[in-house]
Amino acid sequence: MSENYTSPLTERKGSRIVFMGTPEFAVASLNALVEAGFTIVGVITAPDKPAGRGMRLTESAVKKYAVEKGLHILQPPKLKNPEFLAELKALNADLQVVVAFRMLPEVVWKMPPLGTINLHGSLLPQYRGAAPINWAIINGEKQTGVTTFKLQQEIDTGDLLLQEKILIGENDTAGQLHDIMKEIGASLLVATVKGIEDGSLQETAQSKALEQFTGELKHAPKLFTETCTINWNKSCDEVYNLIRGLSPYPAALTHLNGKILKIYQSSKEKVNTSSTPGAYETDGKTYLKFACANGYVHALDIQLEGKKRIGVAEFLRGYRF
Repeated sequence: MSENYTSPLTERKGSRIVFMGTPEFAVASLNALVEAGFTIVGVITAPDKPAGRGMRLTESAVKKYAVEKGLHILQPPKLKNPEFLAELKALNADLQVVVAFRMLPEVVWKMPPLGTINLHGSLLPQYRGAAPINWAIINGEKQTGVTTFKLQQEIDTGDLLLQEKILIGENDTAGQLHDIMKEIGASLLVATVKGIEDGSLQETAQSKALEQFTGELKHAPKLFTETCTINWNKSCDEVYNLIRGLSPYPAALTHLNGKILKIYQSSKEKVNTSSTPGAYETDGKTYLKFACANGYVHALDIQLEGKKRIGVAEFLRGYRF
């Protein structure tokens, strides 16, 4: 590999950038940097993984984009691998940009002279962690945002660079917020890189931001099956927010006659009820609702274990209770 490797794309004068990311969320940011004319000397993404019924090797969304654009790609199984570290160093990057990638070892994030920056899906220091988009909706927030910051050893704790607020609609799902956030985040990332290049950006320590923080500091841990399982003893609002905060993936779940039922879309019916929380009611034609602490949540878009995802009316036409 040559130390003078450059992208075949038309370049603007400025920093040599290595981009690190894997899922579709990261593609918007990489594309924004490419479209802005930045010099992308390398793209680091996850190794191809078996997927689907045939377990065929599948490329990450970022790799597919990078191949299409003719960008140089590295897919290290381990980020501390000496061969990978040598290849990364040979790219001679001034700056590394991370969007939806794994945790980096210090030897990687400290490598470029301008440091390594990350795009995070919350207004840091609020919602540090792996699933900020989901948890903001699960907790019923009306507002969230995106943040660019400098990487440090502890996750999501580095100095803040730029932030932009995003309103959350009362019916927005995690999927909808994801699509809004990836575009706003991409624009913020471009502004951040430009600011780093021209020296106009001032870094703010998160410790200072925490001193001015008056609300409850919330976290965004990884989602597990327990997180996704609906607790029907909670209020309609809490259950409704959990469902939209986990839609379309990994999806909120409950059980229907011994089988897992995923609920992707729902509505609320706040009424006094003596029904046992979690008990369902249906007319067998148009509705399926589950009792909560202060009413019912109607399941509108669902998927029964082993079946396809469908609307509730279609489901009821073929289901026998």
